[in-house]
Amino acid sequence: MTTKRSRVDWRGYIPAITTPFDAAHNLDLQGLGRLLEWLHGEGMHGLVIAGTTGEWPSLCSAERKQLFQAVGAQLGGKLPLLAGCTAFTAREVLEFAEVAAENRFDGILVTPPPYFRPNADEIVGFYEDISRGSRLPICVYNWPPGTGIDLPLEVLKRIADIENVVAIKQSTGDLRRFVNTFFALNEQVRVFGHSMDEHGLALLEARGGDGTMGAGAVLGRTHPDFYNHLWAGDVDAARACGARDRVILDEWYTQDLVGRFGSGPAILKAALNAQGLPGGHVRRPLHDVSAEDSARIRKTLVSLGRI
Repeated sequence: MTTKRSRVDWRGYIPAITTPFDAAHNLDLQGLGRLLEWLHGEGMHGLVIAGTTGEWPSLCSAERKQLFQAVGAQLGGKLPLLAGCTAFTAREVLEFAEVAAENRFDGILVTPPPYFRPNADEIVGFYEDISRGSRLPICVYNWPPGTGIDLPLEVLKRIADIENVVAIKQSTGDLRRFVNTFFALNEQVRVFGHSMDEHGLALLEARGGDGTMGAGAVLGRTHPDFYNHLWAGDVDAARACGARDRVILDEWYTQDLVGRFGSGPAILKAALNAQGLPGGHVRRPLHDVSAEDSARIRKTLVSLGRI
């Protein structure tokens, strides 16, 4: 039986990338182009644009559309592209989704509406409205630290039944919550959120799985190679890649996947900048990390052989 998950070929490591801003906090499209070239060359299996890591709340509507246009022109058709279209209303989401469709994106990533704290029926209705209006398939993003809503499995099951929903990004720090979502829904839709550690390896080896929509891809090829090695049957090589990824998670992030000493985008941009890559600056209200924390990030990267 054909299921909705088969409509897309998304799998592996698909990072949510940073959005470069220059010293005046303007959108840096030249830096973006260089970053995209590097990410593509490092073998990413897809990209998420204007997600949480991409600082979507600080982008005006015109800038987000400009971002989709630039990314689509450079990488459309070369690897799966997902547009971060989270907004307060379905009408706004669909406005961004249409621009993404026009610029060769392959899908959209959408959280429940932040701030409003809608109830279960309202959240399901929100995704139903998007499904009816979007030309692109939908990846639902459960991101409790950012939305204040942790979608329970019963609600995710209802959302997974919506026609145009083909994937779920389950960004919970609770392994049991992820596993329950995966077992319940992975035959129907793709479920992203596998940890690249022993827990993730055990689950991937035993039951398979689609992948990880991680943040930033600051270790380059290390991240997609976790899956490349696993798919090739070299579990030890995959384990080594996963151990490197685990270092930055443990040293830079809390268990809830929130930055330990600055925002997630600020930490990742500092890591890119330290490697001579176009991370750029964050935009207010976020602050760039301090000189002391930049040194801390650099120390981690030196230990991993990135510098």
